[in-house]
Parts: sequence; structure tokens; C-alpha cells
Amino acid sequence: MRVGVPTEIKNHENRVGLVPAGVRELVAHGHEVVVQAGAGAGIRIGDDVYTAAGAKILPDAAAVFETADLIVKVKEPQPQECAMLREGQVLFTYLHLAADKVQADGLINSGAVAIAYETVTDVHGHLPLLAPMSEVAGRMSVQVGAHCLEEAAGGSGVLLGGVPGVPAAKVVIIGAGVSGSNALDMAVGLGADVAVIERDLDRLRQLDVQYGGRIRNVFSTRESIEQFVVDADLVIGTVLIPGAAAPKLVTHEMVKAMRPGSAIVDVAVDQGGCTETTRPTTHADPTYTVDGIVHYCVTNMPGGVARTSTFALTNATLGNVLTLADKGWQRALADDPHLLHGLNVCRGEITHDAVARDLGLSYRPPESCLTATA
Repeated sequence: MRVGVPTEIKNHENRVGLVPAGVRELVAHGHEVVVQAGAGAGIRIGDDVYTAAGAKILPDAAAVFETADLIVKVKEPQPQECAMLREGQVLFTYLHLAADKVQADGLINSGAVAIAYETVTDVHGHLPLLAPMSEVAGRMSVQVGAHCLEEAAGGSGVLLGGVPGVPAAKVVIIGAGVSGSNALDMAVGLGADVAVIERDLDRLRQLDVQYGGRIRNVFSTRESIEQFVVDADLVIGTVLIPGAAAPKLVTHEMVKAMRPGSAIVDVAVDQGGCTETTRPTTHADPTYTVDGIVHYCVTNMPGGVARTSTFALTNATLGNVLTLADKGWQRALADDPHLLHGLNVCRGEITHDAVARDLGLSYRPPESCLTATA
């Protein structure tokens, strides 16, 4: 199979779909890999390193999309990339379609087969291809949140960990999944006064044992969210419903009631965000202020640490890329129900129920796409 790796074009997105080690594995399996010139420049990997791993360098994205049977990317295809996709071509990347009708329409019109990293599951029901970027985003959320609290960023001038004789900042983390857990580790490590809000009681019990009373474990209700959010210096939203739009747990009224100069980091922004005042931002212009509250809502947070993120992503996705290339997408998905969960769009139809529901589009069961004539 011919596997293509284009240069990412989203704002300040320096990650790349495969590192040279991944290229080498695909070539060893007998596949051809084409990489757009300069695709690895953002993580300081030159074309010569990809060539040494066995890739062929092509001059532009159009050549990569025209040549490849399987496109491996990082972020959702931009409109000009959707226009280059062709019927039956396989796209494997993050999609986050539930909050992006424009992209969904573009993929539907292309006739391509789009498999989303963020809805592929494992035997435990976890999201293994989303996990590494959730780890990165969770850890980054505390770093960027601390910066948002600085005076120069419009914040209240509160130091996250405080100093002797001065209280630490109050950090509220909504959701204790992968992103939330990593944010929690960072916030506790920096000495913040941390509360985590979660609806899974077993998870709250685990955190109670893990942190030995150093954090406040809060069961998630509308009342508890309001109580803790309005008193917070920094709110980090990490709520995720696989494939679906994030629920709006933090209302505009809560935001209005927060202390001026407090901050919100909405890690769930890729899925629409869990705060009513969230709107997508970029690394070039990452923050805005609503009612005196600084909002950081960058849709590709891990792109800010592109080298770490790219290697972590390839580690997670390479096995699936090899499977798709070795078997072809229909057999690969037929053999692996967890990979099948990643199928979001197939030849003009939405094949993920949560995406179809949130976008108000018709739904086709993914299993029905696996016949030779699908």
C-alpha cells in the first residue's frame, strides 16, 4: 500500500503523522511511504532522515494526496485538504467531527473513508490513540493556566503554588480521565490547592487513596460545579464523551460570578468545550477575556510541544497504521471491532452514532461498510 504523510497546515501545528521510525516499519512490511517535503521541519527532522528511513519525498500536499492510498495525519483535514481527498481513499487522523459540521460535510462530499484516532477503543473501553495527546494536553493545561494568571496575560497575579504565608491558587479540574489526571499530577506537584470534580465514585476513591487527602474529591453535580467554579482561580475543563460534543457544564452565569482575573483552560475545546463561553483559539492568539475571566481554548494544545507529541502519537498509532496497510481498511476493521469504532465517515455517510446525532445527520452502522461492494 502507498501511505502518504502530508505537512500539517493548521495554525502553529508542527506535529507530523509519522516519525522516520514509523516509516521504516512500514517499508519493512513492503509498503511505499511518501512524505511531503518539509513535513518534519517543525520537529527538527529533515527530509534526508525520512529518505534514509525509506520514504520518498514529494514536493507538495497535492502530490501526496494524489499518490497515497492511506493518508496519515495528525489534525483534522482543513477545507483545502478535504478537497484533495478522493472516493475510497483512507484518512487516518484526529477528526473531532461532532463540533465541526464544515469538516463533516467536506469528508462526506469527498467519498473518502475517514477513521478517527479519538474514537478507536481498546479491550478496556479506553481510547488508546487519544490518550497520549490527552496526557500532553492535561500537563500543558496547568502550565498555560499558570501563565494566564499572570498580570501580563490579564490574570489576577496569583502564583499557582503560592509562597510561605500566602495561600496557593485554587485550581478546579472538571473530569478525572486521562487529561484530568495528568493536570491533577501537575497542579499538585506545583503546590496548588486542588479540587477535582468527577461523577465516577470509583475514580474518586482511587484518587483519595493516591493523593492521601492532599486534594478535594468532589462528586459532580450542577451545584458542586457551581460552588467550586465560582471560587476558583483556575478552572481546567477536561470532560470527554467519545465522539460526541462535550457537555456545557460551566455556564456563562458561573463565569460571570468568578473573581476577575481568574482563568479557564478548556481542554475539551476540540469537542466544542465544556464551558458556555468557550470558542476555539490558536497558538498564535491563544486567549481572550469574557467578563474579566481569561480563557485559553487552543484546539491543538499538544502542537505547542510538537516533538514530544509527535513521538508519543506515533508510538500509539503505528500498530493501527501497519494493520490498515497490511490488510486494507475493510479487512482490518472487520478483524478488529476496536479499530472499527474509529470509522466516522465512509463513502459519503456518517458511521459514528454520536457524531451523527450531534450534527443532526443520518447514520449508517459501520459494520455495513465492510463488504467488498460497500
